[in-house]
Amino acid sequence: MHENRVEFEVSGDYALFADPITRVGGEKFTYQIPTYEALKGILSSVYWKPSIVWIIDAVRVMNPIQTETKGIRPISYGGGNDLSYYTYLKNVRYQVRAHFIWNENRPELAGDHNENKHHNIAKRMIKRGGRRDIYLGTRECQGYVEPCDFDAGQEESAYAGIEELAFGFMYHGITYADEAVLEEDKNKMTVRFWRPVMRHGVIHFLKPEECTDKRWIREMEIKTFGDGNFNGLDEFKGEASD
Repeated sequence: MHENRVEFEVSGDYALFADPITRVGGEKFTYQIPTYEALKGILSSVYWKPSIVWIIDAVRVMNPIQTETKGIRPISYGGGNDLSYYTYLKNVRYQVRAHFIWNENRPELAGDHNENKHHNIAKRMIKRGGRRDIYLGTRECQGYVEPCDFDAGQEESAYAGIEELAFGFMYHGITYADEAVLEEDKNKMTVRFWRPVMRHGVIHFLKPEECTDKRWIREMEIKTFGDGNFNGLDEFKGEASD
């Protein structure tokens, strides 16, 4: 058990965790379950600092998986509007368990490694519904966050009685240079894939460094925070009080 663990529930009328393969022609078709990257983005909207990295441990799918297709008129790059069909998940509700680790790629922020401070702030922000707007995969899908007891929700899941359900080859997330753990991923942008399996409503995620199916997209440098581009650097150096 991680001492800095957080648990929350996120829900919304619609969600769109888009399968990248379906986006080539302008259409969007959602995955059946949220991606690691989408859940990490939700938690980062709740609370984030460059000195920490959120790790998503597990998600519980609470409501039945349902989809709805809508005709959308997105703005065309050449001007005007196109007609596209987006397939959304509807009436979604998830319970999430996560924890944070220190971002060892940012030694200049080591003074901010105050676990108790970050953990307490994160829990307060979950109670308040997050610091920034919450989106379920895409901006038009508004989400709502509140605290929950992850273990207590086991019987509430629509899939509690289903022993195993596999979802095939699926996008996991992106490893940016400033969060890379493995030496082979340093100074690169890396896209990760995996094969999730849901057991009794719960999906346990691989950590980013545990994903063996991945593709390096391009070289990427780590942006270093300093006096010239970061107003709050004194706090992160530990020179100011909390």
